[in-house]
Amino acid sequence: MFDSVRRLALVAAAPAALLGLSATAVHAETIVPATVAAGPTTSQVLGDEVIALTNEERVRNGCSALEEDEELTVASVRQSHYMAATGDFGHFGWRGSTFETRSRAAGYQAVAGENVAYGFNTTAEVMAAWMASPPHRRNILNCDVKALGAGVQQAPNGTYYWTQVFGWH
Repeated sequence: MFDSVRRLALVAAAPAALLGLSATAVHAETIVPATVAAGPTTSQVLGDEVIALTNEERVRNGCSALEEDEELTVASVRQSHYMAATGDFGHFGWRGSTFETRSRAAGYQAVAGENVAYGFNTTAEVMAAWMASPPHRRNILNCDVKALGAGVQQAPNGTYYWTQVFGWH
């Protein structure tokens, strides 16, 4: 099992419309400052690994592999950056944004769900935790979902914050 309750602090969300949540618009350019890198960052590599492991789980369980979507990746990265910068773990982000409003701000309109986690040091650890959690597992193994974005950010204290956002097309 998991080392502590903190490590179990995973949250899964269904589409906000199903939960009766309202959304507010966000200004995308103020959530995460633009940076220029010469090559892939550790966060990008870990995000790619999350997508690869997610697709392995899906194929193993009879679903098709997901296409990585740039807009969903932007939404995922923004949430991971927000959580790492503030320590505010969950599905609500900057100015109360939701995974739906973050995805729409990034240009993606048909968002299906989000998984977030923190405190896991490897992609294998976070994937094992998500797969052991029924709501997260449902998001990962929803065979109707077609696209995925993943974001990972390490906080100044060394804690990793992980986000997956799933899309319908």
